[in-house]
Amino acid sequence: KSGINAEYGGLIRIGLRSVNISRLFCYSSMPSAIPMDELKAAVAQQGAIVRKLKESKPAPDELTAAIAELKIRKLALSNAEKAATDLKKPKVDRAKFENLMKRRFFYGAAFSLYGGVAGLYDFGPAGCALKANMVNFWRNHFVVEENMLEVECTMLTPETVLRASGHVERFTDIMVKDAKTGECYRADHLLEAHLEKALEGKGLSDEKKEEMNAVLRQLDNFGLQQIGELIKKYGCKAPVTNNDLLDPAEFNLMFGTSIGPTGLVKGFMRPETAQGIFVNYKRLLEYNQDKIPFAGAQIGQSFRNEISPRSGLLRVREFCQAEIEHFLDPEDKSHPKFKNVKDVKIKFYPCEAQMAGTDFLHITVGEALEKGVIQSETLGYFLARIQQYLSAVGIPEENLRFRQHLGNEMAHYACDCWDAECKTTYGWVEIVGCADRSCFDLNAHAKASSTKLVAKQTLDTPVTREVVEVALNKAAVGKGFKKEAGGVTAAIHDMEDEDKLKMKEQLVSDNFKLVVGDKSYEITPAMVKSIEKVSKTEHVREFVPSVVEPSFGIGRILYCILECNFKVRENDEKRTWLDLPPLIAPTKCSVLPLSTMPDFAPYVEELSAALRKLAFLTRLKILLDQLDGGTLELMKLEFLSVSLSISIQ
Repeated sequence: KSGINAEYGGLIRIGLRSVNISRLFCYSSMPSAIPMDELKAAVAQQGAIVRKLKESKPAPDELTAAIAELKIRKLALSNAEKAATDLKKPKVDRAKFENLMKRRFFYGAAFSLYGGVAGLYDFGPAGCALKANMVNFWRNHFVVEENMLEVECTMLTPETVLRASGHVERFTDIMVKDAKTGECYRADHLLEAHLEKALEGKGLSDEKKEEMNAVLRQLDNFGLQQIGELIKKYGCKAPVTNNDLLDPAEFNLMFGTSIGPTGLVKGFMRPETAQGIFVNYKRLLEYNQDKIPFAGAQIGQSFRNEISPRSGLLRVREFCQAEIEHFLDPEDKSHPKFKNVKDVKIKFYPCEAQMAGTDFLHITVGEALEKGVIQSETLGYFLARIQQYLSAVGIPEENLRFRQHLGNEMAHYACDCWDAECKTTYGWVEIVGCADRSCFDLNAHAKASSTKLVAKQTLDTPVTREVVEVALNKAAVGKGFKKEAGGVTAAIHDMEDEDKLKMKEQLVSDNFKLVVGDKSYEITPAMVKSIEKVSKTEHVREFVPSVVEPSFGIGRILYCILECNFKVRENDEKRTWLDLPPLIAPTKCSVLPLSTMPDFAPYVEELSAALRKLAFLTRLKILLDQLDGGTLELMKLEFLSVSLSISIQ
């Protein structure tokens, strides 16, 4: 207030010292004028001056002036950081958005008459139509375009299948409980909310802010012990009661059940649609005339017993998935159509950038492959196709990025994984995962079921190599294992050569314990005639295919489409509407006669019938002759994002 030039900065006279605040003070009115790095450097420089002055015991006025300038610089930096954060946040009034969803029944809480159940939602007419249009386009974009083999598998899954896939032991999230009430919270979400709230407050040093931001960047990389230590370090409490929290523990996310009246067959509601494709691999390979590569696809419901469902459709307990399992040769991960997408630009956010706190890379898929950001043409091809799908259904590319999973975050079955994330009012939200599952699933199911899940390739030039062959006494094996003899025989022949030689060595003095899945069998010396190394000429190469898996959360994508296309009229904040692409709009066309006179009826029916033949979902409205009434009717159509209106005059 003391002669400051509000536009260009100026001088403040404090005691004997002039403090030059220059551009720093006016940053709030010119947020793009000063780079963030320059502001941070200015704060660090002035902080060093203040520390030196304190050590040298200067005149009080001089120290006061230096501290005043440091506060001004810190304020400028704080304003700049806030402005940068505000720019990154989508400008959507979530309360108005949710009100529109509720009023027009796109979706709503299930069983609301009885108070509802967290994490369960029903779709209304508009939501069902929107979802159906999304799924239909997904089929055309992927299944039809790529000649994929679509299946529909049961949702109820025996425990043996999910134990083999690793879900029984490792499909978990980390949970903490309120020490007094027993209320459960997902630990990483609770820690994230606590740190974000702390960063919004005042009084934190720059070092503390950077430390907290580093934790937030790497939050998905922390395990059980690290999460527990961080919760204690930052003093996290239960959100509602402010009570202490118990030590974190792992919680399996699958819904358990029993199959049949005896309750002896344990099962689960499937946590993903992928396993249905894997267990049908042999049938699909046969259907595809034993040719690799090929892809299986499935759309259906999955179930996860989320610890603390929140954020509407973004974290629910029952949801629709659309998954692809692309089977390919692990020694050849090229893709014949990669050339079609190599120039597609994508925002890549690799592990290194996340750990260092740097920004994403906005480069083409071809450049990403050349620089080693992605490891294969097939993975890059699907990332590009995913972006093309999301853009077509209404998610702006500026709201999208592809983030690579950190080491500890990686699923137990994946060797590399990228998430398509959309920027929403809840922050960055994962909507599609694209994982390189290598050979994990087929190997796991082959071992547990004692069934070969392989592909074969005829070699141009035969290859001679040394292998270990086991000759069994079939009579002794049959007598010892009866109905299970076939599975035991297959398991022995599928053993690695090294394990076969170990078995030979052990059988000299003792029985050999063969483990197949969760069962073990005693192989006696009498059951084995010989185990010998032999030279074998192979004309066919046998291998277990690798898998690249794009996995789409249909509900999450639907939510992001709605939020990204939610609009508010200028100068009339009460008028909210949706601007959905015609490709997926719930109602494609409205037919609006200007009068209720009977003369209009034949034309309305003829036009509506013609549109229905084109598979358009039409909406018949009577448009009143008065101007106000007509405007009101058109506004109602606007709420539902009707793409085209035809009036009959």
